[in-house]
Amino acid sequence: MVFEKEINHKLHPERYYVTPKGQKLPLQQLVKDALKQVPKAKLASVMVYNDAERSVEIGAIIPEKKNKGDKDKNKKEAPAENGKPGENLKDKKPKEAARANTTLFVNPYTGEFLGQYSKRQSFLFTVEMLHRFLLAGKDSIGDMVVGISTLLFLFILVTGVILWWPKTRNIMRQRLKIKFNGSGKRLTHDLHIVTGFYTSLFLVVTVLTGLVMSFKWANNALYTITGSKQQKEEAKAPESKYGAGLKPLLFEQALATMGDKITTAEFYSIRPPRDSAGTYSINILEQGKTENAADNYTIDQYSGKIIATQLFADKSLGQRVRSYVKPVHTGSVYGLPTKILSFIVCLLACIFPVTGVMMWLNRIKKKKPAQKRLVRHPQPATA
Repeated sequence: MVFEKEINHKLHPERYYVTPKGQKLPLQQLVKDALKQVPKAKLASVMVYNDAERSVEIGAIIPEKKNKGDKDKNKKEAPAENGKPGENLKDKKPKEAARANTTLFVNPYTGEFLGQYSKRQSFLFTVEMLHRFLLAGKDSIGDMVVGISTLLFLFILVTGVILWWPKTRNIMRQRLKIKFNGSGKRLTHDLHIVTGFYTSLFLVVTVLTGLVMSFKWANNALYTITGSKQQKEEAKAPESKYGAGLKPLLFEQALATMGDKITTAEFYSIRPPRDSAGTYSINILEQGKTENAADNYTIDQYSGKIIATQLFADKSLGQRVRSYVKPVHTGSVYGLPTKILSFIVCLLACIFPVTGVMMWLNRIKKKKPAQKRLVRHPQPATA
């Protein structure tokens, strides 16, 4: 999971990379041609990288098969596709299913459709669900088991460091290196406590970030410790102001408002308006920042004016720390170097249960006491 992105890029380079050739085509044309390749797909977002060799990634919504009851229910709740000017559709909140469930890849220079990818149908997604919920889903018994196991792991780490802590410098020197030429028991002992000490700090951070993602109380505790309030949804989202004869802006027209922020970014994504009162939502990630540290701009779909801004730097301390929880947990916070470090630490962590069980078996293993030989004494002679 640490190298999920690298694995996908290595296995399917034809989806993610292109050969620069001439000028890039308008996003409107790329989206239109791509959606034709996938029946019933609806646009959710468009992600563009400033790397000239990267393809354009189009987030699309492909309706999943549902039973008749679900279809009737959705039919009643779904808003009209083409809302009339002035019609208030904001009261109908988008459902979880409204998020993109597949990605379409397009060559930005030729418009060639490069393929599609659904993370939910991938092997790595199954691995993630196994890691997080034991394949049982959120708020399930599997979710609870993983959370409790994480708490136990934290307890073992903390108590392990306490037991490791030496009383003298000489003992500390012995506990900072592995004696490979020692006996089997000594090697097992050293592998357990020495690697445990060197990786304990990293593992504690990994476990704590896992707890924040697993338990609501841990997430609330993070905001309490940082003295911050959790972000609450606005009562009413900003809306575009419609006027007679006005037409929605094209993607490039909406992006023109952002100026140099677009050209100097690592990548940016744009979400189109959902209806006539909707807005363009643009996320911009500056060079060198983690993916969760993007700035968001809300743009009127008719005038192109910025009507709301949410900069990452303006968020509360708790919100900023919370945005780093997942990148720190997965090791992606500083790119490839921290990913390699995270991978090595996780690999070394596999030593603990093995060596721990071996040490436990050595302790409970007792030698059977030697049986005493019965000595028969000669009977006294009788008269």
